[in-house]
Amino acid sequence: MKFSANLGFLWADRPLPEAIHAAKAAGFAAVECHWPYDTPVSEINAALSETGLPMLGLNTRRGNLGAGENGLTALPGREAEARAAIDEALEYASQTGTGAVHVMAGFSGGPRAHATFVDNLRYACDQAEPDGITILIEPLNHYDAPGYFLSTSEQAAAIIHEIGRDTLKLMFDCYHLQIMEGDLSRRLARLLPLIGHIQIASVPDRGKPDHGELDYGYILREIDKLGWTGAIGAEYKPNAPTNDTLEWLHNQNH
Repeated sequence: MKFSANLGFLWADRPLPEAIHAAKAAGFAAVECHWPYDTPVSEINAALSETGLPMLGLNTRRGNLGAGENGLTALPGREAEARAAIDEALEYASQTGTGAVHVMAGFSGGPRAHATFVDNLRYACDQAEPDGITILIEPLNHYDAPGYFLSTSEQAAAIIHEIGRDTLKLMFDCYHLQIMEGDLSRRLARLLPLIGHIQIASVPDRGKPDHGELDYGYILREIDKLGWTGAIGAEYKPNAPTNDTLEWLHNQNH
């Protein structure tokens, strides 16, 4: 299987271009990031070219960090800011050859939030389509992100079906969905046509995927049996220097 290093967590102590080189040296097949906007596009492109790694995804901005915001797309009255964040993310993705943008919903709830999220996602799909960029939505668990608008795969699937666009997909983060719903093997099989990216981390500590209540040896074999050909995103929080937490990757690669 192929794995993608999420540079929001892995080698987060290094500038992004250095982290891309570190991911290549460690044996990752791709990279993805959270918020790369402070790094010039030219530096990202140079690192991607030098390593031959593709950039799989990035996130829209969270909003006002001082106020604890975690996305804007489902916030009624903030449509202009949400769409500016979508435009910025898509422009950065287009310039770096990044295949997907995770559009962050934010802390909100209720019918108005749902309508706002759907309208903004339709806008995102319209803007993404000419460049062939996938729009991702990701349920977050209610321990790490209490009050986040999108919290289950069922809710995400219903929104994807409501919008009905091929460019809109589910970010299936095994860590978040194990906490919220469990039954991952059946859930992966049922939702496979809607899934645009898969991420892994241990549960409940969000550490490297070689311990905890999820058996990733089993889960990854099930994903492979389903015919998944994309890279699996390693989005875990290292409890030591990243290079000292990669035994799981080396075991997978040999």
